[in-house]
Amino acid sequence: MDVKAEDFFFGGLKPGNTTNKLGSSVNLVNVDKIAGLNTLGISLARIDFAPFGLNPPHTHPRATEILTVIEGELYVGFVTSNLKGGGNKLFTKLLKKGDVFVFPQGLIHFQFNKGHTNTVAIAGLSSQNPGAITIANAVFGSKPPISDDVLAKAFQVDKKTVDWLQAQFWMDNNN
Repeated sequence: MDVKAEDFFFGGLKPGNTTNKLGSSVNLVNVDKIAGLNTLGISLARIDFAPFGLNPPHTHPRATEILTVIEGELYVGFVTSNLKGGGNKLFTKLLKKGDVFVFPQGLIHFQFNKGHTNTVAIAGLSSQNPGAITIANAVFGSKPPISDDVLAKAFQVDKKTVDWLQAQFWMDNNN
Protein backbone atom coordinates (compact mmCIF):
# COMPACT_ATOMS: atom_id res chain seq x y z
CA MET A 1 0.00 0.00 0.00
CA ASP A 2 2.98 2.35 0.53
CA VAL A 3 4.52 1.78 -2.92
CA LYS A 4 4.31 4.68 -5.35
CA ALA A 5 5.27 5.40 -8.97
CA GLU A 6 8.47 7.18 -7.84
CA ASP A 7 9.75 3.81 -6.51
CA PHE A 8 10.03 2.72 -10.16
CA PHE A 9 11.38 5.93 -11.71
CA PHE A 10 14.73 7.68 -12.16
CA GLY A 11 14.98 10.97 -14.03
CA GLY A 12 18.73 11.41 -14.02
CA LEU A 13 20.16 9.35 -16.90
CA LYS A 14 21.79 12.43 -18.39
CA PRO A 15 25.22 12.98 -19.98
CA GLY A 16 28.05 12.60 -17.48
CA ASN A 17 31.07 14.81 -16.90
CA THR A 18 33.99 13.40 -18.90
CA THR A 19 36.49 16.14 -17.98
CA ASN A 20 38.52 13.86 -15.73
CA LYS A 21 41.78 11.89 -16.06
CA LEU A 22 39.97 8.97 -17.65
CA GLY A 23 37.73 10.94 -20.00
CA SER A 24 34.67 8.88 -19.08
CA SER A 25 31.68 8.92 -16.78
CA VAL A 26 29.48 6.01 -15.67
CA ASN A 27 25.96 6.84 -14.51
CA LEU A 28 24.66 3.64 -12.88
CA VAL A 29 20.96 3.21 -12.22
CA ASN A 30 20.71 0.41 -9.67
CA VAL A 31 18.56 -0.45 -6.66
CA ASP A 32 20.09 2.50 -4.77
CA LYS A 33 18.45 4.87 -7.28
CA ILE A 34 15.27 2.93 -8.10
CA ALA A 35 13.91 1.08 -5.07
CA GLY A 36 11.56 -0.88 -7.33
CA LEU A 37 14.55 -2.78 -8.77
CA ASN A 38 14.88 -4.67 -5.49
CA THR A 39 14.89 -8.43 -6.22
CA LEU A 40 14.40 -7.91 -9.99
CA GLY A 41 17.99 -8.73 -10.94
CA ILE A 42 18.58 -5.87 -13.41
CA SER A 43 20.22 -2.46 -13.59
CA LEU A 44 21.31 -0.02 -16.27
CA ALA A 45 24.22 2.35 -16.90
CA ARG A 46 24.88 5.22 -19.26
CA ILE A 47 28.58 5.57 -20.09
CA ASP A 48 29.85 8.78 -21.67
CA PHE A 49 33.29 9.00 -23.29
CA ALA A 50 35.29 12.03 -24.37
CA PRO A 51 37.62 11.48 -27.33
CA PHE A 52 40.19 8.88 -26.19
CA GLY A 53 38.20 8.33 -22.99
CA LEU A 54 38.56 5.05 -21.12
CA ASN A 55 36.33 3.03 -18.84
CA PRO A 56 39.35 1.25 -17.30
CA PRO A 57 39.72 -2.49 -16.74
CA HIS A 58 37.15 -3.52 -14.16
CA THR A 59 34.89 -6.39 -13.22
CA HIS A 60 31.33 -6.82 -11.97
CA PRO A 61 31.37 -9.61 -9.37
CA ARG A 62 27.58 -10.03 -9.41
CA ALA A 63 26.55 -9.36 -13.03
CA THR A 64 26.98 -10.00 -16.71
CA GLU A 65 27.00 -6.79 -18.77
CA ILE A 66 25.49 -6.23 -22.21
CA LEU A 67 26.55 -2.97 -23.86
CA THR A 68 25.32 -1.13 -26.93
CA VAL A 69 26.84 1.92 -28.59
CA ILE A 70 24.32 4.73 -29.04
CA GLU A 71 26.68 7.28 -30.57
CA GLY A 72 30.31 7.02 -31.75
CA GLU A 73 32.57 3.96 -31.63
CA LEU A 74 34.21 1.94 -28.84
CA TYR A 75 37.09 -0.52 -28.71
CA VAL A 76 36.00 -3.08 -26.09
CA GLY A 77 37.36 -6.27 -24.67
CA PHE A 78 37.48 -8.81 -21.89
CA VAL A 79 40.01 -11.33 -20.65
CA THR A 80 39.24 -14.96 -19.86
CA SER A 81 41.08 -16.75 -17.09
CA ASN A 82 42.57 -20.17 -16.44
CA LEU A 83 42.55 -21.53 -19.96
CA LYS A 84 43.32 -25.18 -20.51
CA GLY A 85 47.08 -25.27 -20.96
CA GLY A 86 47.50 -22.03 -19.00
CA GLY A 87 47.28 -18.37 -19.79
CA ASN A 88 44.50 -15.95 -20.51
CA LYS A 89 42.83 -14.88 -23.75
CA LEU A 90 41.82 -11.35 -24.75
CA PHE A 91 38.61 -10.95 -26.77
CA THR A 92 38.21 -7.53 -28.44
CA LYS A 93 35.92 -5.83 -30.91
CA LEU A 94 35.52 -2.35 -32.39
CA LEU A 95 31.87 -1.45 -31.88
CA LYS A 96 30.00 1.03 -34.04
CA LYS A 97 26.65 2.69 -33.43
CA GLY A 98 24.01 0.01 -32.83
CA ASP A 99 26.51 -2.81 -32.13
CA VAL A 100 26.11 -4.94 -28.99
CA PHE A 101 28.77 -6.78 -26.95
CA VAL A 102 28.52 -9.01 -23.86
CA PHE A 103 30.98 -9.08 -20.95
CA PRO A 104 30.53 -12.30 -18.92
CA GLN A 105 30.08 -12.01 -15.17
CA GLY A 106 33.26 -11.57 -13.16
CA LEU A 107 35.64 -11.19 -16.12
CA ILE A 108 37.93 -8.17 -16.39
CA HIS A 109 36.79 -5.88 -19.21
CA PHE A 110 37.19 -2.34 -20.58
CA GLN A 111 35.81 0.16 -23.08
CA PHE A 112 37.96 2.74 -24.92
CA ASN A 113 36.95 5.53 -27.29
CA LYS A 114 39.71 5.49 -29.94
CA GLY A 115 38.03 8.29 -31.89
CA HIS A 116 38.04 12.05 -32.06
CA THR A 117 34.36 12.49 -31.15
CA ASN A 118 32.30 11.80 -28.04
CA THR A 119 30.78 8.35 -27.58
CA VAL A 120 27.72 7.24 -25.61
CA ALA A 121 26.90 3.67 -24.61
CA ILE A 122 24.13 2.03 -22.60
CA ALA A 123 24.82 -1.09 -20.55
CA GLY A 124 22.35 -3.52 -19.04
CA LEU A 125 23.51 -5.56 -16.06
CA SER A 126 22.05 -8.80 -14.72
CA SER A 127 21.86 -7.66 -11.09
CA GLN A 128 20.13 -4.87 -9.22
CA ASN A 129 23.49 -4.38 -7.46
CA PRO A 130 26.25 -5.51 -9.88
CA GLY A 131 29.23 -4.05 -8.03
CA ALA A 132 32.29 -2.70 -9.81
CA ILE A 133 35.92 -3.36 -8.97
CA THR A 134 38.29 -1.17 -10.97
CA ILE A 135 41.48 -3.21 -11.10
CA ALA A 136 44.13 -0.46 -10.82
CA ASN A 137 42.18 1.32 -8.05
CA ALA A 138 41.78 -1.88 -6.06
CA VAL A 139 45.39 -3.02 -6.39
CA PHE A 140 47.30 0.26 -6.16
CA GLY A 141 44.82 2.55 -4.41
CA SER A 142 43.63 0.45 -1.46
CA LYS A 143 43.61 1.90 2.06
CA PRO A 144 45.64 0.68 3.79
CA PRO A 145 47.93 -0.14 0.85
CA ILE A 146 48.85 -3.66 -0.16
CA SER A 147 52.45 -4.39 0.85
CA ASP A 148 55.18 -3.32 -1.59
CA ASP A 149 56.70 -6.79 -1.21
CA VAL A 150 53.47 -8.44 -2.33
CA LEU A 151 52.88 -6.12 -5.30
CA ALA A 152 56.53 -6.08 -6.43
CA LYS A 153 56.58 -9.87 -6.54
CA ALA A 154 53.10 -10.20 -8.10
CA PHE A 155 53.83 -7.72 -10.90
CA GLN A 156 57.54 -8.59 -11.15
CA VAL A 157 58.66 -4.97 -10.78
CA ASP A 158 60.83 -3.18 -8.23
CA LYS A 159 59.42 -1.56 -5.09
CA LYS A 160 60.09 1.96 -6.46
CA THR A 161 57.69 1.26 -9.30
CA VAL A 162 55.09 0.00 -6.83
CA ASP A 163 55.56 3.11 -4.68
CA TRP A 164 55.13 5.34 -7.73
CA LEU A 165 51.92 3.54 -8.76
CA GLN A 166 50.52 3.71 -5.23
CA ALA A 167 51.23 7.46 -5.10
CA GLN A 168 49.04 8.16 -8.14
CA PHE A 169 45.54 9.55 -7.73
CA TRP A 170 43.30 6.60 -8.54
CA MET A 171 39.96 8.04 -9.56
CA ASP A 172 36.51 6.52 -9.77
CA ASN A 173 34.50 7.41 -12.89
CA ASN A 174 31.25 6.10 -11.41
CA ASN A 175 28.66 8.76 -10.60
